[in-house]
Amino acid sequence: MTPVSLPRLKTLLGNYANTRALRESAIAPATFEFDFADVKVPNRAFKRVVRELEFDVAELALVTFFQAKAYGKPLTLIPAVVGVGRYQHHCLVYNAGRPRVTVSQLAGKRIGIRALAQTTVTWVRGVLAEEYGVPLDKIQWVTFEDGHLAEFPDPPGVERAKAGPSMVDMLLAGEIDAAIIGTDLPDDQRLKPVLPDAHAAARAWGERHRMVPINHMVAVKTELLRGRPDIARELYALLQQAKRLATPAGESVQDLTPFGIDSNRNALELLLRYSHTQGLIPRQFAVEELFEDFIQATQP
Repeated sequence: MTPVSLPRLKTLLGNYANTRALRESAIAPATFEFDFADVKVPNRAFKRVVRELEFDVAELALVTFFQAKAYGKPLTLIPAVVGVGRYQHHCLVYNAGRPRVTVSQLAGKRIGIRALAQTTVTWVRGVLAEEYGVPLDKIQWVTFEDGHLAEFPDPPGVERAKAGPSMVDMLLAGEIDAAIIGTDLPDDQRLKPVLPDAHAAARAWGERHRMVPINHMVAVKTELLRGRPDIARELYALLQQAKRLATPAGESVQDLTPFGIDSNRNALELLLRYSHTQGLIPRQFAVEELFEDFIQATQP
C-alpha cells in the first residue's frame, strides 16, 4: 500500500521552552507535517508572514496581526501564546551616565523605538499615557526600521534614525534621551528603567488589569483553517501539549503564556484599545473577530 502523503505546512516558530518539543519532534502531528523555517529570530521574518504570506503557520506579534487584519490579510489568530512572556515597564530605559530622565520629563524628549507598531512599544506607550499621563504626541519618536506591514509606513512627524549606529549606541552617545527595547535589551548597568520601581509597578498593573501583557501568538492562513479544520484542532492541541511538557509538574509560578480566548481576553482588549488610540489600527476589533475562523474550525 502506498503511504498517504501528509500536507507539509511551512512554519515559522521560535525555539522556546514551550515550543521545543515540536521543534525537536518530541511530539509530532498525525494529520500534517511541520516544515520549520531556518530562522533564528522569528520577528525578523514577520514581514515575510504578512507581506508575502509565505507561511502556513507562523508566530506573529499581536499588533502586527491587528494591522494585518485591518488590511485584509488572509490570516487568522489561534489563542496560543508562544515565546518568553514578560511585563514591559522596565523596557523604557535611559542612560544612567547622563542626567536622570523621569516620567514627568518625557514630553519633548527623543525616544528610540525599533518600529512604531512594535508590540512592546505599543504596550509601553499605553502604560505611559494611561498610567502616568504622558502626552505621547509631545514625544519625538525615532524609529530604526519599517513596520512589518508595507501598508503602514511611518506617519509624518516620526523621525528615522540615521543609518549605522544601533539604538543602544545612540542612547549611550546622548543622541536620544531614552529608548524602548524589548528582547534585545542588553544586560548593561548603564541602562536604567525610566519608570520608578518598574518591576513592582508592572506586577501591580497586571494584577489591577487581571492580565499578562502578551506579545506573540500563532497565526494560520485562513484558507487552511477553512479547508482543513482538523489540522487547526490538532495544531492547537500540539501547542498545548508542548507547553505542558515545558512546565515542571507542581510548578506554581505565574503563567506568562496563557492559552485560550477567555484567558487572554483582558490583555487583548487592552492592547486593541492601545493600538487604536495610538493610531495603529482604524478601529478597535472585538476579541472574537481575531479568532473567527479558528472558532468555526474548533466548534463541535
